[in-house]
Amino acid sequence: MPPDRTESIIGRIFGEAFNQGNLAVVDELLSSDHFTHTPFGGAPHGSRGLKWLIAVFRTAFPDLHCAVEDEIREGDKFAAHWTMRGTHKGLFLGNPPTGRPVEVQGIIFARTEDGQIIEDWTLVDQMGILQQLGIVPPPPAH
Repeated sequence: MPPDRTESIIGRIFGEAFNQGNLAVVDELLSSDHFTHTPFGGAPHGSRGLKWLIAVFRTAFPDLHCAVEDEIREGDKFAAHWTMRGTHKGLFLGNPPTGRPVEVQGIIFARTEDGQIIEDWTLVDQMGILQQLGIVPPPPAH
């Protein structure tokens, strides 16, 4: 992994906030007027919404680990592909623990200003999570 990847904004959010539970880094790395175009589960915008999301995932998947697989930065924008892994041991969106592991992919495209994220578009394979947990049936085989 290149040394600058661990220093990146998204690398710090996943490494420190999602993986370690350090929510203070969210306030440091999201601007006070941050706007997400794709809120997960109706989460609020800004640092409050991201902290809620992190709490949801860390409660449901106590061994949660997110890793940036690839990242591109240019000027005030970055894009990253990431992987989330964990074992379902806590309540997840109203669903009791299944003990099943999940591994899903996500992408983020964001705009920054003064070292903080001010706007993002984030997609995570929500259907993949629900299918791996057995909450939603898998697609039919062709």
